[in-house]
Amino acid sequence: MRVPAIVLFSITLLPTAAWAEDRDYCPDRPGIGTPACTMAPGQFSLEMGVGDWTLNKDDTQRTDTFTVGDALLRYGIADHAEVQVGWSMVGFARTRDKLTGAIQHQTGTGDVTLALRRNLANPDGSGFSIAVMPYVSLPVGTNPLGAGDWGAGALLPMSYELSDGWSLASTTEVDAAVDGDGHGRHFAVAETVGASFAFNDKLSASAEYQVLADHDPEGHSVQHLSGLSLAWQPRDDLQFDVGANAGLDRDADDLEVYFGVSRRF
Repeated sequence: MRVPAIVLFSITLLPTAAWAEDRDYCPDRPGIGTPACTMAPGQFSLEMGVGDWTLNKDDTQRTDTFTVGDALLRYGIADHAEVQVGWSMVGFARTRDKLTGAIQHQTGTGDVTLALRRNLANPDGSGFSIAVMPYVSLPVGTNPLGAGDWGAGALLPMSYELSDGWSLASTTEVDAAVDGDGHGRHFAVAETVGASFAFNDKLSASAEYQVLADHDPEGHSVQHLSGLSLAWQPRDDLQFDVGANAGLDRDADDLEVYFGVSRRF
C-alpha cells in the first residue's frame, strides 16, 4: 500500500507544460476549511497528504492514528466547475488501554470521496468568491479510516480578499454522516471560519476555527477545533504545506499534525 503513495508523490515533482489559462494555483490544502476556487478547464491538481498524525486520548485510553497518502485529484471541467476524487491510501492506529496496558493495532485504507465544486463568483478565488460543493463517500475502506457505510453532504465555501495580503474565508457544511457503529447515517453540521495572510507571492499563513455539531445516535457532541497552517509555493504549479489542529474540548481530537504537497498539471 505504500508504493502508490511514493509514486504519486514523485509525480507531483515532475516538470509540466505551461497552461492555456493564466490562473493562480489554488490548492485545497492546507487547513480545515475548503476554498471556493476551481481548477481551470482541462487542468489537474494532485494534492497529497504525505504524513498525518492524530492523537485522541481520555481517562481510559490513548489512540494514535497515522495516515500516509491522503490523496485528492481535482480536474477542471468548465470555467466555473471541477470534479474531485479523494482517497486515503493507508492508515495505522495504535490504541493503548490505560487501565490494563493492552495495545491494539489496526491497519486499513480509507473510503473514496466523489465531489463536484461549482463556483458562482470568481473561480480563481479573487475578490469575493463563493461555490457549492455536493459530495458522496463510498464505503470501500476499512478500519481505522473507513466509515463502514456511504455518506453524503454539501459544502458552501466563501472567501473575500481584504487587501493584497489579508483574506477571510468560511465553509458551511451539512452532512448525512455515517453513524459511529458503521451502519446508517445521521445529521451533522459544521462551520469553519479563518483568516489568511500572504507574506509574499510564495509564502502564506492561515488561522482557523471550526465548530461541529454531530447528532450521532451513539452520542451527540459539539466539537470545537482550532488550526494553524503554512503554505509555500516555490513555483506557480507546486506547493508544500504544514499544519496543526488542536481540539478545544473533550469531544474533539486532541491534536493533529500534518504535511503535504500539491502539484498542478
